Amino acid sequence: MAQYPSQYPSPSALARPVVGSYPTYPGAQRAVDFLSDSKFPVERTAIIGSDLRMVETVLGRLTRGRAALAGAGAGAWFGLLVALLLAVFAAGGVNVLLLVLSGLAYGAVFGAVFGFAGHAMSGGQRDFASRSQIVAARYDVVADEEVADEAKNLLIKLAWRED
Repeated sequence: MAQYPSQYPSPSALARPVVGSYPTYPGAQRAVDFLSDSKFPVERTAIIGSDLRMVETVLGRLTRGRAALAGAGAGAWFGLLVALLLAVFAAGGVNVLLLVLSGLAYGAVFGAVFGFAGHAMSGGQRDFASRSQIVAARYDVVADEEVADEAKNLLIKLAWRED
């Protein structure tokens, strides 16, 4: 018999009865929150997203200048981190402000160079910036069979309150 890590539901957990179905994740969250507020044992429920799809939202055109600017921002953060670590372990007499400003500046310059070069070497293959996320077509709230009827009745009350 296969063992499943505790953070993943077992196949039998996925076969629990559906007590509510919602078009959005916040709707399913609101249902479980209502169950919790009603003193229902929410540890016996789960929210299951169905019909998953990956949605990539295009944020804009990515030019060499924007790639360099993004690289400069990331490099500045990295330079700040390195400078702060050096400042913590540096011997006395080191000007911490100068060290931090130098770290920011060098990090930004090197980040900009690498951002520009990386985009230039891509050959125009991906000239846009985007953000990806996984979304579901619907979200089912399921409960253990022993408490499913109680959960359904409570969620009916929630539906009446929202109408």
